[in-house]
Amino acid sequence: MKIGFLINPVAGMGGKVALKGTDGEDILRRAIELGAVPAANSRAEIALALFREAASDHRFYAPAGEMGGKLLSENGLKPEIVFDPAEKTTADDTKRAVSLMLEAGVEAIVFAGGDGTARDVCSVAGEKIPVIGIPAGVKIHSAVYAKRPKDAGMLVKNLLQGKVKRYVLAEVMDLDEDAFRNNAVRAELYGYMKVPDDREFMQDRKSGSSGSDTNETLDIAAFTVNGMIEDEIYLIGSGSTTNAIFQTLGKEGTLLGVDAVVNRELAGKDLMESEIKKLLLDHPKEKRHLVITVIGGQGHIFGRGNQQLSPDVIRMIPRENIMIIANSSKMSALFGKTLIADTGDPELDEELKGYFPVVTGFGKKIMAKVG
Repeated sequence: MKIGFLINPVAGMGGKVALKGTDGEDILRRAIELGAVPAANSRAEIALALFREAASDHRFYAPAGEMGGKLLSENGLKPEIVFDPAEKTTADDTKRAVSLMLEAGVEAIVFAGGDGTARDVCSVAGEKIPVIGIPAGVKIHSAVYAKRPKDAGMLVKNLLQGKVKRYVLAEVMDLDEDAFRNNAVRAELYGYMKVPDDREFMQDRKSGSSGSDTNETLDIAAFTVNGMIEDEIYLIGSGSTTNAIFQTLGKEGTLLGVDAVVNRELAGKDLMESEIKKLLLDHPKEKRHLVITVIGGQGHIFGRGNQQLSPDVIRMIPRENIMIIANSSKMSALFGKTLIADTGDPELDEELKGYFPVVTGFGKKIMAKVG
């Protein structure tokens, strides 16, 4: 097979520094100033490690350097270089790469990035050939991505071995990042791309909550606040379910960021990874807590819009002090699926496997498996 391979080197850089994405040169510059480092190549390498052996009899096409060619070469694959991008890559480079890959006759494209990357790939490839997305961005609402990098690796391996028999059209979604940074979620459908029909490895699109969930969400929030212990720190993750905690407290939290609460007062708002670590160090480990919710339709608890909760941060919090909250309707919609931890550290993902209680109402809990 002829396979296109593409990495957006700056995808995901805005996550740990609480910038909600890296769309646009100004935001990327700001992310770098705040100490953000590239992570897309390392996530692509996790996937590559799983399909490398199966790739030896196939031909790969990639841009040079950090956009894919370098990683393939370092792993023993000799790609056909479609072009040599400038050091600072842009969305136009992604579109140019996809166009040249199509001209070369590739039969599928594997790409690492986020929703912006998927949108750029879709603008050129559309529904012409299959794609497999390696999740490396901040938001990742689109259904063209695998659940985790290693799941993408398994999908590519199956593709190369001729085991993928059916394809479906999957939505390419993207959010308005400027609105996102101002606590507003404005998602737009940009098109569809063809992906393997694989429930095990591909993620579903994100789904929202219905208005009928409001009372239950407030019950969950009241239960969470009622259980807060004096002089202990509570990190509150992103999402509308967790944001209801601040309604109960009478405070203004960050809908799409990570905040900290001590003694029912805000101790930090829209925190970066470095700020979170500093706050946690002010409290003994057993007095650190984390409250997170589940991404509707997908099941992720880490790795989707909350990269500030890095592997280092998660390891600073006792497992028993990680509290998951979600509406019963959201959990019912996930019936048959496990929850997903995509922390960026495969060893930590393994450590987080197993059962967690999920609070679904005031004093109501169900057990859910992180798989």
